[in-house]
Amino acid sequence: MPKSEIKFLEGPQNRLIEFRFAFNVFREFIKGFRTLHFVGPCVTVFGSARFKEDHPYYQMTRELSAEIAKLGFTIMTGGGPGVMEAANRGAREVGGRSVGCNIVLPHEQHQNPYLDKSVDIKYFFVRKTLLIKYSYAFIVMPGGFGTLDEYFEALTLIQTKMLHEFPIIIFDTSFHHDIMEHIEKMKRLGTISPEDLELCLFTDSIEEAVNHLRVNAIHKFGLQHEGTRKKRWWLFEKGPK
Repeated sequence: MPKSEIKFLEGPQNRLIEFRFAFNVFREFIKGFRTLHFVGPCVTVFGSARFKEDHPYYQMTRELSAEIAKLGFTIMTGGGPGVMEAANRGAREVGGRSVGCNIVLPHEQHQNPYLDKSVDIKYFFVRKTLLIKYSYAFIVMPGGFGTLDEYFEALTLIQTKMLHEFPIIIFDTSFHHDIMEHIEKMKRLGTISPEDLELCLFTDSIEEAVNHLRVNAIHKFGLQHEGTRKKRWWLFEKGPK
């Protein structure tokens, strides 16, 4: 077929709708900035919302998050039940800060009761940006599509140098065994570089995870205990309770 006979498809052309969408995205970012500005350096914990309180993964997350909170980090999650609740609960139980960055879905489950502060975000990409902006490390617990989406997006940003390298810890090697094998396969076939395997830590040890954060987050980024610096409320940010 000659090029002159190709008829291109026509997509959405309503510029007013596109402008409104862009404005709403901007508004979502400002809402996130206002809510999270003073939460301090966070470690974000990802995982399934489906694990109940008596599940080993729930208990494991609760214990791990408590130890991370003792380092001085704020524990951030998606704010829902399951692993997210366990992480926020672990932080709360040792006197740590606990925040949620929730995604608004048609049938979204309730927020867990262990949040000091939370924000509801409409768009996944805005939420991901906020999680990365305020996080100094990611903890990936057993979960589903959403958990893996967050993990691989962060990994890609670090690999491509679009994001300054920070620790990603994948907890429970038995659950993530197939992913570990697939990553090894990608290295073997040359679709990733051998050094890419160093971008994340697979572990079953809470002690190893905590030490990894101490070296690769606190020391690496020069984090210090909070002083008495003056807080400037230029966006009318929501202060801590």
